Amino acid sequence: MRIGIPRALLYYQYYPMWQTFFEELGAEVVVSPPTTQAMLAEGSARVVADTCLPVKAFLKKNTCNCSKALGLPDMTKAVIPESPPILDIDIDINRGKRVLYQAIYKLGRHFTWNPFRVRRAATAAWQAYLNYRELMSSQGLTPRQTIEKLSDAPETKGEMSSSYPAPTRATIALIGHPYIIYDEYISHRLVRRLETAGIKVLTPKMLTIEELESAITRLAGRAYWAYEEEIVGAGGHYLQSGADGVIGIMTFGCGPDSLMMDMVARRAARPQATPFMSLTLEEHTAEAGLVTRLEAFTDMIHRKKRRQGSR
Repeated sequence: MRIGIPRALLYYQYYPMWQTFFEELGAEVVVSPPTTQAMLAEGSARVVADTCLPVKAFLKKNTCNCSKALGLPDMTKAVIPESPPILDIDIDINRGKRVLYQAIYKLGRHFTWNPFRVRRAATAAWQAYLNYRELMSSQGLTPRQTIEKLSDAPETKGEMSSSYPAPTRATIALIGHPYIIYDEYISHRLVRRLETAGIKVLTPKMLTIEELESAITRLAGRAYWAYEEEIVGAGGHYLQSGADGVIGIMTFGCGPDSLMMDMVARRAARPQATPFMSLTLEEHTAEAGLVTRLEAFTDMIHRKKRRQGSR
């Protein structure tokens, strides 16, 4: 059996876990190609105008399930009737371990009726996820670099190494969802542009869970949406330490992102705070305008570092 996983939404958060689970059960895992203009155009044509950009990108990659939006499996079935069968399960960790295990076994029964084999696959998948997170936080790797390191997949073609020998390099943190930051088409190759300009790039995935939770408590008390925790936590952390500047990235039409990013921006507006810039992306975003803003922001960071170094 072949299982397709879209290179969109939660791909950069959970792909090693998904891959391990399905391969342990004997399935072949295939991943959709990187986002292109044609993919985005086809996804946009299938949905209403106010659908957010990442979902439009996902809907062209009509392969497997995604837990970003509760209604996404049903939406995919409705707008892409020619898609292969979708593995759609309900995972709610708030209902306890028993319900979680039942959901895992329900998914595993598509491949085997042996519950012990499903449990072994789930255990291996969870360990793969822990290894994935540990590699990113301990070695400062991006998800793309970590996936390549774990699976020898050509994820990082054209991406610079995370080794930064020059300690005086400017450091900029990118905060936003992984499916925006690491999708080169949606982000207009933002990570690569910064690294090519000699900037050390930090991302939320390079922080430990403890660092994120501590920053969330300081900044917001609690996060209101599960997928915004990394944005709030990373924003709060990097505004206080570890970065010369912070860039917040979100897509037009995402309500939770706009609220959480505004919370980070208000913290950045305090006196003596780390410089902060917010970028809102959509399918009509002009690359020239984004590059101009990026160059102005990085020039400001470099001037600030030079002034600090001359004191």
